[in-house]
Amino acid sequence: MNIVRKIFGGDIRQLGMVAALVILIAYFQWRTGGLTLDPNNVNNIIQGNAYILVLAIGMVLVIIAGHIDLSVGSISAFVGIVVAIAIRDWSLPWPVGILLGLGLGALVGVWQGFWVARVGIPAFIVTLAGMLFFRGANQFVGDSTTVPVPAGFQVIGSGSLPEVGPNTGYNNLTVLLGILGCAAIVFGALRSRARLTKIGAQVEEAWAMWVRLALVCLVILGAMFLIASGRKGFPVSGLILVVLVLVYGFIASKTVLGRHIYAVGGNRHAAELSGVKSRQINFFVMANMAVLASLAGMMFVARSTASGPFDGVGWELDAIAAVFIGGAAVTGGVGTVVGSIVGGLVMAVLNNGLQLQGVGADATQMIKGLVLLVAVAFDVYNKSQGKPSILGLFQRNRDRNRRLAEAESGTVDTQNPAQSSVTSTSSTLGSDS
Repeated sequence: MNIVRKIFGGDIRQLGMVAALVILIAYFQWRTGGLTLDPNNVNNIIQGNAYILVLAIGMVLVIIAGHIDLSVGSISAFVGIVVAIAIRDWSLPWPVGILLGLGLGALVGVWQGFWVARVGIPAFIVTLAGMLFFRGANQFVGDSTTVPVPAGFQVIGSGSLPEVGPNTGYNNLTVLLGILGCAAIVFGALRSRARLTKIGAQVEEAWAMWVRLALVCLVILGAMFLIASGRKGFPVSGLILVVLVLVYGFIASKTVLGRHIYAVGGNRHAAELSGVKSRQINFFVMANMAVLASLAGMMFVARSTASGPFDGVGWELDAIAAVFIGGAAVTGGVGTVVGSIVGGLVMAVLNNGLQLQGVGADATQMIKGLVLLVAVAFDVYNKSQGKPSILGLFQRNRDRNRRLAEAESGTVDTQNPAQSSVTSTSSTLGSDS
């Protein structure tokens, strides 16, 4: 157990959700006779759930800030039908249609952000009104009909990396993507270790770092070789998701904006006393959520090949479930982008595995509801007992990176880094806002 703690950096409970995902995959792989990890099924899981995971990325920031957004499904459906009609009736090139959809999402986000941040209406009420309004707008604009989209537009939802180079039996671009991803992870870990060593900070044992990196790279390369062995390469929607995870993971963990979002969600009044402009933070998270909802809607329409009047129904519930299963706190201030993706994958694998077993939609919904309840109850229990969150590993890494940045700026006390981190963060909240 001590060896495991050294490798993963803490209590093994911190890997609860990741372990649950692995167990689910193994269970359904056994129960379905190997269908779960069939390359084409893995591809379908990614393509069929990418839009929900995109929503989860935006939703986790909303929930961290202490809000909830019930309108994301309706916004997705509204933007999807507008873009489909614009491409069909206005002869817009599909790339311009995508830009139109993102711009429309931004306008919707500005509208909802205004009511939340400036007028002060609770986000729950604003987005409930938005859910009703944009659901009706979707049916009004589309006249409750289905509108097809061209093949070029469908790439963002159902496209995959093309085959290039010699015939190796694998999709070469997918394999190359996995190799580059592993190289970037190893380079980042070595660079971080070198910076810690340079300032005289304590670093983990080298063997633990290398074992962890080897395990991570093994998982990445294994997944990429598995997908590359199928008829298709890595999904384009998966690439979009990876880029968003990297961008928003960076924003949440390594920027002033990210620290302010956590501060507002943790204690808005204390954050304001420290100089954080909570109105601007609330406006940002609501506007950003609408933009990501518009992207998710277009990805779904692209995969479905058409936009319809029933798109987006229940999406907000799936996104919220992914965020809470991923370890976010109902009261705000806690959560990670990576955790939300893990939570979304747990729901995706569960849903896919039950479908492969022929379980009905009614039983599937009941099981998913119980999984959500148990996951959140387990995390709440751990916190009430003073134990680490099940996603404490990701929180730990974020705090370590923050202390590193403070140390390089000369504001950390290497003899008492915890106290210095608190002091520096407080001053940063006041000066950077």
